[in-house]
Amino acid sequence: MRIGELAARAGVNQETVRFYEAKGLLPAPARQTNGYRVYTEAHLERLLFVRHCRELDLSLEDVARLCALDAGDDADLDNVHALIEGQLARIESKIRSLECLRERLTKLQSCCCGHHRHAHCGILQGLKSEDSPTADTNASLSRCH
Repeated sequence: MRIGELAARAGVNQETVRFYEAKGLLPAPARQTNGYRVYTEAHLERLLFVRHCRELDLSLEDVARLCALDAGDDADLDNVHALIEGQLARIESKIRSLECLRERLTKLQSCCCGHHRHAHCGILQGLKSEDSPTADTNASLSRCH
């Protein structure tokens, strides 16, 4: 199959296929005499694997590790588990950070009394304040939960 068909069947665009190929996540396809790439069902399977990994927000480095483990006959499944466990920890950390960011923005939003004159904008004043929810990210983060 050609790149357009591969991309369509995998639900990605052609540039994505080329990118993954350039990064070594997708093996280089054979080429016809006219130079066209010829992809196989194995390419589609790998592309879907990579796409699913990326949907889980795994880094390209982690995807490469999983591809290597998947290709190995004696894959070290403990490494697969550890990689996913690490990703879960990163996601939990992001969730905590986003919850804190939401709390800080909610506090800043509460500074608005509905009057929209620049000199008295509670949000702008809050952003200028030393006690602003955004003044010191680390201190603000430590105040969250």
